[in-house]
Amino acid sequence: MEIEEAQALVKQSLSPILEFEETALKDSYGKILFEDVFSPINIPPFSKSAMDGYAVSSFDVDGASKENPVELDVLEELYAGEWKEISYAKKSAVRVMTGSPLPSDYDSVVMQEDSDYGEKKVLIYKGGEPFKNCCVLGEDVKKNERLLPAGKRLGRAELALLSGAGFASVKVKRPARVSILCVGSELQEPGRSLEKGKVYSSLGSAFSCSVTQMGFLVVREKIIVDDKMRIAEEIKGAVRDSDIVITTGGVSVGKKDFLPQVLESLGAKTLFCNVNVQPGTPTRGTLLDNKFVLSLSGNPFAAFVNFDLYFYHAAASLMRSDSFELKKTCAILQSDYDKTSVRRRLLRARMENGKVFLPSKNHASSIIGNLVDCNCYIDIPAKKAIVPGDKVQVVMAGA
Repeated sequence: MEIEEAQALVKQSLSPILEFEETALKDSYGKILFEDVFSPINIPPFSKSAMDGYAVSSFDVDGASKENPVELDVLEELYAGEWKEISYAKKSAVRVMTGSPLPSDYDSVVMQEDSDYGEKKVLIYKGGEPFKNCCVLGEDVKKNERLLPAGKRLGRAELALLSGAGFASVKVKRPARVSILCVGSELQEPGRSLEKGKVYSSLGSAFSCSVTQMGFLVVREKIIVDDKMRIAEEIKGAVRDSDIVITTGGVSVGKKDFLPQVLESLGAKTLFCNVNVQPGTPTRGTLLDNKFVLSLSGNPFAAFVNFDLYFYHAAASLMRSDSFELKKTCAILQSDYDKTSVRRRLLRARMENGKVFLPSKNHASSIIGNLVDCNCYIDIPAKKAIVPGDKVQVVMAGA
């Protein structure tokens, strides 16, 4: 099975999250909008000046120049946040500041640099076209116009738009709940002296950060020893509480690799395993009680690769938002790589300005020290050699 086939099976198997919650706008960054949102007001809600200068009638200053200035009476002065009812008079102006309302029947603003800065009377040195240097009523958004569609992921521009329309809160999809179970009797929590024969658990915290960075909730993060009953109990609890369950370790063919047996005993339906990819070929995706269980290798780099391949795709399917999908592009290879693989291979790399580099010659699945210099994977077809200058497929790594 190819990666894309496995991803398609994940998409077909996951039902979207339909619950929503009303969330304060300040807490909505990264969340998915539950429904279409329409603007209750015009934006801007009144025509206003975009410059410091003079509100004028464009007719009154037609043809004005430095050599032939037009003199106008200055009736009033307006600042941003003020509102005055000012009646238009022929050959008059209103001194305005950036953001101040544009009085009725004054249809243009002359920048103060194009005047003599007069206070009672002002000489205008440049004509103004209608609505020049103005922000007109509703030019950004009209009242009752759709601001944002359902399914939109909220970033800073979206939040600014909603705030500008007066929203203090918004309905968003309930965040996906994720459990992370790291399987292995050799694993030890960081923070205390390392026992003999143990290694510090590194993947739980890494994936937990990725999940929370997406706006999702980590409902449990645990280390589980290599014991069938303990693993089964923890998986059942995680499936009950979560939309997605991530496991690491215990997924291959060693005597203590119990994950495949446990999942089978629980009645999990296998979506994919032994996909045509290296590293992390033993990675498997299963469906248990209609929840996606992604079982990753305990080798750190293999776990990183396959987490990125499937978790973000599953998130996009659950939230029905393509914004979670990892970006794919092409780049020109700058480094030597003299190996070919019998399987399709994802190679750690760094891309900058359309060029892609290999920061290290050590590509072992157990090595993560050089990942800090990487931001992508080169996607190399099986049995294909690549050389500097080749145009290669690149998959951007997750955060």
